[in-house]
Amino acid sequence: MKTSPLYACLFFLFTSTIIAQKTIDSVERLDPEINRLIPENAVIEILADGFSWSEGPVWVPELKAVLFTDVPQNKAYRWDETNGLQVYLDPSGYTAYAPNEKKTGANGLILDPKGNLLLAQHGDRRIAKMLAPLETKSSFITLVDSFGEKRFHSPNDLILSSNGDLLFTDPPYGLNGDKDPLREIEFNGVYRHSSEGETTLLYSGLTRPNGLAFSRDESILYIANSDPKKNLWMAFDYIDGALENSRVFFDATAFKQPGLADGLKVHSSGAVFATGPGGVLVFSAQGKHLGTIRTPGRAANCAFGDNEDHLYITANKYLTRIKLN
Repeated sequence: MKTSPLYACLFFLFTSTIIAQKTIDSVERLDPEINRLIPENAVIEILADGFSWSEGPVWVPELKAVLFTDVPQNKAYRWDETNGLQVYLDPSGYTAYAPNEKKTGANGLILDPKGNLLLAQHGDRRIAKMLAPLETKSSFITLVDSFGEKRFHSPNDLILSSNGDLLFTDPPYGLNGDKDPLREIEFNGVYRHSSEGETTLLYSGLTRPNGLAFSRDESILYIANSDPKKNLWMAFDYIDGALENSRVFFDATAFKQPGLADGLKVHSSGAVFATGPGGVLVFSAQGKHLGTIRTPGRAANCAFGDNEDHLYITANKYLTRIKLN
């Protein structure tokens, strides 16, 4: 049978797209230890795309879905196996609660032990809460919005300690730069908001504090610094709600691949999965670079799925995932 030029062209484009989807990403394996975390035949799935800058994924057992944000579009999305992609929140982080010309949405998302959703809201310049059940969306409740009677820049990422303390970073990404007249605090801080409601400054020595995570026993706090001149992750001993013994966990400033130290999560094994140059860098608990999950765009953040069966990754305009062991 003779094939028409148009059919041949369409067939080529179709098969090329399939091949590109299968081969656009890969796992760089620098140490055999990574094979215990990521199966050797694991492929990176593109679950959804078309976003301006995807961020803040969190697995929600109640919904059996991953929630994530599109910061510039002021929206949050839900993705699950049954329904695919759906808009979950619109708006997600700017409601005119605080003055902000950029009007950007939420960034980091986490769940508290009761299943409530906590949001680092760039546009509203606060940490807010939505009450469970999350299938029925509620209004935003302000948890903390200021330090020393001065409004935050734009809270970026957040975690909870086992005793209920909330830790978060506050770079100026949600404002119009360091010299934005709306900026009220002179430094870019890392804060602790205690379960009793007291807010304290933990650290102000990073130019662009971003993602943060605890070691499994909460004795160490890891903090990413998203600065091209100091593109690295710091580690601190976390003792009685304070930081001690600061040191560089891993320095990627010399890496040539695009991307900055951003969101990170700690696996039950103690390994650290950290978005940065080239994708998601995987480190041992001692800071050895085991390998990198190469993503199709600059990776922003990641989250483990149910029982750590998958790692969900937000990377520029994509939501992706890879199977874990």
